[in-house]
Amino acid sequence: MFFPKVCLGCQNHLTDNELHICTTCRHQLPLTNFHFETSNTVHKMMYGRIQLEQATALLHFSKKGIVQQLMHNLKYRGHEVVGEFLGEWLGEELKNSEAYKSIDVVVPVPLHKLKQRQRGYNQVDKFGRALAKALNADYNSEILIKTSATKTQVFKDRLKRSSTTDMNFKISESKSFTHKHILLVDDIITTGATIEACANALLVIEGLKLSVATMAITD
Repeated sequence: MFFPKVCLGCQNHLTDNELHICTTCRHQLPLTNFHFETSNTVHKMMYGRIQLEQATALLHFSKKGIVQQLMHNLKYRGHEVVGEFLGEWLGEELKNSEAYKSIDVVVPVPLHKLKQRQRGYNQVDKFGRALAKALNADYNSEILIKTSATKTQVFKDRLKRSSTTDMNFKISESKSFTHKHILLVDDIITTGATIEACANALLVIEGLKLSVATMAITD
């Protein structure tokens, strides 16, 4: 009559004092600790492409690993709690960092309206809201709009992903965001193509400063 609670990382049964992810998986999550470094892999990836104030990713993503299982549960099985869990984790660390205390607004990378209608939610939403709460910042999912639908990029190889040219984004308005510091958030960064496309749309706003945070980065 009852479905057992299982870990969203390994599918083993959870104990009464475990929530969503078992203790073993929590300890095995491959943390990057990028936000403790002045120059990290995300910064280096985007160097010369867009101007970033800060950049981080919480976890390393590798195929057939725990993080891939978490992302699959988040994106395709409706387990939005994964995004919230990771957002709360990263938020606890960022809120104590001077580098992130100037964040004014958290903005998620948007889905095209057709894909969001099919999925029923943006998998980055809970992650972004948790970060905004931790950083005492506003959350805005309306400023950035995706104007073309694309197939999922996560499981493509780097060459195919980096050659994507149909990721088009625009902003709904700019006046409310002049001279603001925006934290752009996404689930996984691989080549930085999506982040770059979003940044190009946002950075037309006068005086805007941009930082980036993702749940994971591919190895």
